[in-house]
Amino acid sequence: MMGDSSDASKNAHLKALEGAGERLQLLKADLLDYDSVASAVAGCEGVFHVASPVPSGRSSNPEVEVIGPAVTGTANVLKACYEVKVGRVVVVSSIAAVSNNPNWPKGKAFDENSWSDEEYCRKNEDWYILSKTLAQREAFACAAKTGLDVVTICPSLVLGPLMQSTINASSKILHNYFKGEHDTVENRLRNIVDVRDVVDALLMAYEKPEASGRYICSSHPIKVSDMINILKNLYPTYPYPKNFVEVEGNVNNSEKLQKLGWTFRPIEETLRDSVESYKTFGLLN
Repeated sequence: MMGDSSDASKNAHLKALEGAGERLQLLKADLLDYDSVASAVAGCEGVFHVASPVPSGRSSNPEVEVIGPAVTGTANVLKACYEVKVGRVVVVSSIAAVSNNPNWPKGKAFDENSWSDEEYCRKNEDWYILSKTLAQREAFACAAKTGLDVVTICPSLVLGPLMQSTINASSKILHNYFKGEHDTVENRLRNIVDVRDVVDALLMAYEKPEASGRYICSSHPIKVSDMINILKNLYPTYPYPKNFVEVEGNVNNSEKLQKLGWTFRPIEETLRDSVESYKTFGLLN
C-alpha cells in the first residue's frame, strides 16, 4: 500500500493497522507529477487508483481544482502502470459517473450501461460528477489504447466505521441527522454501501481473472425516513428530523458485481458501526 508519508497526523491510523510494520510502505507521490507516480508504482503487480479531489464546497476554478487533477492524475497512474507492466489496475470511480443521466429511463435502476451526461454536468456545474465521469472514460481510453487491464468500481454513498477522527464527505450526510439542525429534510432514496463491502469489491475486482469493465457497488436503497427509523431504534436520544418531503430517486443495480461473488452486510450493521465510530472519535458530543 502506498500513500503520502509526509504528514504523520494523516497516516498514524495506517501505521497502527495490524501487520503495518511488515506490510505497509508509505511513499510520497503527486498525481500531477508523472515521475513521482512512476516511482511509486515501480515493482507493483497490481495497483488500486483511489485518489481524486472531493471538493467540500463550490469550486472557484473547477478545471484546475477538480477536473484536471482527476483526469490527469488517472492518466499518469495508468501510463505509469503500463510502462512498468502492472498486471491489473483497479480504479475507484463513483456512482456519480453513472447516475447523473437525464436520458436514462425513469424508474429503471441504473446499471453499468449508463454514463453521466457531461454537458448536463457542465450546465449544472456538477464538477465532481464531471471529474469522475471524465476520469473513468480516460481510464478505459487508456486501456483500449495500451491493452492495460483496467477494472473500475463505482461505489454509491459509502458509510461504515471511520478509521480516523476527520469525518469525510459521505459520512457527513449521516452525521448531520444527529445534530438537530433541521426538523424537515428531503426524503431522498439513499443508495448506501458499507466501506468494508467496498473493500471486498475492490479485492474481488483485482483477484478474479474474469472481472472486467465497470461495476456498480451499491447494496441498500433506503429512504431517509426509513434510515431515521432504524437510527431511532438503535440510538433513541438524538434530535432527528421529524418531517420528510418526498422527492424522486432511482436505485442502483449491482447484479453484475454480485455475479462476480460479491455480498454485503445488513444496513443495520452499517449504520450501527458508523455511529459507534463517530462516538469513539467524539464526533457526536
